[in-house]
Amino acid sequence: MLKPAESHLAVKKGYILAILVAVYTLNFVDRQILSILLEPIKNEMGFSDSALGFLTGFGFALFYATLGIPMAMWADRSNRRNIVALSLAIWSAMTALSGLVQNFWQLAIARIGVGVGEAGCSPASHSMIADLYSRETRATALGFYALGIPLGVLFGFITGGWINQYFGWRAAFFVVGLPGILLALMVRWTVAEPQRGQSDQLTEGKAAVGDSEPAPTVIQVVNTLMQKKAFVHMALGGSLTAFVGYGVFSWVPSFLIRSHAMATGEIGTWLGLILGIPGGVGILLGGYLADKLGKRDTRWYLWIVSAALVLAFPFSLGVYSADSKWLCLTFLIAPVVLGNFYQATTFAQTQGMVPLRMRATAAAILLFIFNIIGLGLGPQLIGVVSDMLAARFEDESLRYSLLLFSSFNLWAAYHYFQAGKLLPLESSITKKIDLEDRSNLALKSS
Repeated sequence: MLKPAESHLAVKKGYILAILVAVYTLNFVDRQILSILLEPIKNEMGFSDSALGFLTGFGFALFYATLGIPMAMWADRSNRRNIVALSLAIWSAMTALSGLVQNFWQLAIARIGVGVGEAGCSPASHSMIADLYSRETRATALGFYALGIPLGVLFGFITGGWINQYFGWRAAFFVVGLPGILLALMVRWTVAEPQRGQSDQLTEGKAAVGDSEPAPTVIQVVNTLMQKKAFVHMALGGSLTAFVGYGVFSWVPSFLIRSHAMATGEIGTWLGLILGIPGGVGILLGGYLADKLGKRDTRWYLWIVSAALVLAFPFSLGVYSADSKWLCLTFLIAPVVLGNFYQATTFAQTQGMVPLRMRATAAAILLFIFNIIGLGLGPQLIGVVSDMLAARFEDESLRYSLLLFSSFNLWAAYHYFQAGKLLPLESSITKKIDLEDRSNLALKSS
């Protein structure tokens, strides 16, 4: 039975995690709302697939990923709770403003504003969660946090699809953008900033890190990560998995409209349910299995992802080869579950590879790599290849572009397998360095 102090701490941790999940949910609602609205925007504005790919991909990702690093350095030096609240307010306001645009460049600026705001969310949140949950439970906790992705997609697709169908795409931006400003106030005034190193102090008896300890530079963090071959393989594998995943998020709604003549309300409902519920199961199951199997053999923290991606590939082929919309949607369930296995354990292993004061910046560097390759290049290249194939395949060009790039998951599986092989050695080295750093800190404090 938990003591009163332990029970209070557990409730506090649970509340902070729940609020961060809600913030991350709105992060993905506002990020992905554009996907379900691409076709009506294209019909009204006359944009090409390459231009739409820029709006959903590189135009957003360049600012989101690049600014994530200075925002994370700020989080490693300052109050992370306040950074999350400010970021949420900015991206929510820019989402609402997207409903007022009159041309491509106005929409591009609004989407860049969303990217600027969202850059401050995940690095600070990952660092807070790592301070609340121990190494042994961190992948599971980050798995719960990553539920914001499928929940955001669920609400974004369903809300965007039906609001567009009845009230138009502009109204959809207003409806999903404005609630975030209220949640930002809730974060600022009800969430407590965790003490840095709190989880390590409680579970391992180690000294917590005071806010006066100097944070390392981004170059130092990059050098620390690049010296770890497991991280390099893991980052490449995650980027390729994100490439395929963001391609699905961004282009499958348009694919279903063009190849299966579905309406946005119907697409929003089915994609929201498939990407939301099985997607959430995949994130939680991936984190749970990584923690369970990884305790027995460290390599399985990442080998579980490699196995999942290989199993997902045949179903991905079925998604883009099926003639029936129902068969297509049924095939989509397995890749959504298995394709989300990488989320929790990849970020958890990264948090465990660096000292406390590097955690937010390390998360931002990983997100930078993921988002430039996955979020930036994924939707963009899929759109470009679709335009290239349009002369031959017309409205079916998007089907073949998505089919081609789905094979990237096999490439990703190779990198996760290699990362798993290297992880045991590099994890032991990291723990040794971390113990030495804490011992030195304890000596200085005394």
